[in-house]
Amino acid sequence: MPRIPVLKTYKIFINGQFPRTESGRYYELQNKSGNTLANVCLSSRKDFKNAQVAARSAFAPWSMRLAFNRGQILYRIAEMLEGRRTQFIEEMLLQGLTRTASENEINLCVDRLIYYAGWCDKYQQLFSTVNPVASSHFNFSVPEPTGVVSVIASEDSALLGLISVVAPIIAGGNTCVVLASKKFPLCAVTFSEVLVTSDLPAGVVNILTGDSEELHPHFSSHMDVNAIVYCKNSKKEIKTVMENCALNVKRYFQWNKNWLKEQSQSPYLILDLQEIKTTWHPIENTSAGGAKY
Repeated sequence: MPRIPVLKTYKIFINGQFPRTESGRYYELQNKSGNTLANVCLSSRKDFKNAQVAARSAFAPWSMRLAFNRGQILYRIAEMLEGRRTQFIEEMLLQGLTRTASENEINLCVDRLIYYAGWCDKYQQLFSTVNPVASSHFNFSVPEPTGVVSVIASEDSALLGLISVVAPIIAGGNTCVVLASKKFPLCAVTFSEVLVTSDLPAGVVNILTGDSEELHPHFSSHMDVNAIVYCKNSKKEIKTVMENCALNVKRYFQWNKNWLKEQSQSPYLILDLQEIKTTWHPIENTSAGGAKY
């Protein structure tokens, strides 16, 4: 009798753990030849709610961490990813990518994490200002993280599209819930195994798998999500997402980029998910003509 292989069930990643989907549903991921590669969870609205609660709980401590420490953690993620590059390349090959494309993608993933690790303690200097005012005040503007960000990741990228969005979000002190590509889900779930072993606090990044058409209304309409980043090209979905965002005036960004190009990485992606806080500080003039702060 031929041996029946035991297919791996790729679970979701919520609050630093790997639960099975609350719905109990999954889909069979197949290669181009029609052979089943793995079982992948079909996440539900409840799964998204659990992930959002985890991201909200993690936001305050993560945003208050030293920017230098956030950079250290992103660099550590890059180190761990580099150490498991062979596994990721094999998964990309299973999903139909060529070896050259797979090696190029994993190299770019590592480099992109290091790029944003370097920006963690520098973007505040670039985007903060001292504003000229007519009164006897100092006026400062500084960027602060937006909060919980929901992400509909690129459908056509095995891993680079996901990392290119997650890295600037968490570099800026935000937390996120990500819906991975339904077409290429394996590397996204394996990447969560890298996250859980790389000093990243639980809940900062949460990764779900499943059907975008089912889940994107929940990603965009939830009242305790502060922003959504949408990385697909479906005009029908975009219209629904934008309408749902208007319910609580959450920020909406459509990042449709060629993630393989160097121009797709930028500190301005960090700035997109920042709120600008302006502070007024009075200057009290002394009789000697100096200034008392």
